[in-house]
Amino acid sequence: MASNQPANATSATDSQLTGLNLYTRAAERASAEVIDTYSTSFGLASKLLGKRVRQDVRNIYALVRVADEVVDGAAAQALSGEATAHTESQIAATEKLLDDLETETYAAIDRGYSTNLVVHAFAMTAIRVGIGRELIEPFFTSMRMDLREHEHDQASFEEYIYGSAEVVGLMCLQAFMHEREYTAEDTATMIEGARALGSAFQKVNFLRDLAADFKLLERSYFPGVTVSNFDEASKQAIVADIASELHTSALSLPKLPADSRRAVVAAQLLFEALNKKLAKTPAEELASTRVSVSTAQKMRILALALIGVMPR
Repeated sequence: MASNQPANATSATDSQLTGLNLYTRAAERASAEVIDTYSTSFGLASKLLGKRVRQDVRNIYALVRVADEVVDGAAAQALSGEATAHTESQIAATEKLLDDLETETYAAIDRGYSTNLVVHAFAMTAIRVGIGRELIEPFFTSMRMDLREHEHDQASFEEYIYGSAEVVGLMCLQAFMHEREYTAEDTATMIEGARALGSAFQKVNFLRDLAADFKLLERSYFPGVTVSNFDEASKQAIVADIASELHTSALSLPKLPADSRRAVVAAQLLFEALNKKLAKTPAEELASTRVSVSTAQKMRILALALIGVMPR
């Protein structure tokens, strides 16, 4: 890992920056642009984060977004002309892109620089807050699983959820906890909460995207569940599992630093609202329609988080 850690470029004006710090500022802006372009809701929620952690979280999510685009977005479309790779040669080419991105991420952390602006911004965060390979490697493993595993058993599902969602929560937690001191008990509570919230997020999105994942991407994430056999009983079982994870997450929220808590509360409240809507929507409707909450409801949730309302 680089020993000469650069200062956080966010804290200075452009005219005060030179060399590596100026480059880092440009990289941070690139990451923020990725977030603002791909996720309006996340962009708004991130504004509730304190300045100490806001850019680090954006840097984390920007790399996650770029990796996702390799698998199911721009890169896949460039290689195959479709939303995802299908032929063996397309899959192999996509795997090579993921391998290269992962390799460059590790190299950037080791040397403190990358020619890829998003990777550079992530590496600066990783160096600063202590995100290591133990979190990065499972993430890329899960991204590769999307290319070849179209159905999951319970073991592969849990591995996928951990790498694609739980470790992202743990990366953010590293940023939240940076330069803060906690008891071992509080740390364990926050780790459990971060993993539970990440898992709940992912499962809510899987349920919302059930039809599209199966029809467009030929994937079925929930073990034993497909569009053809999805029914009210299986839906309610998934919704109950999500509600349990959201409850676990809620218990950890008071432990989070004040400058991070409001944004996480907003995310928690949003996904609680989505899960309640999923519970009320008939299974047969979910098999063909994507559930969402209105912009007005999102604004209410952000307002509640802003004034300090906590999940019950």
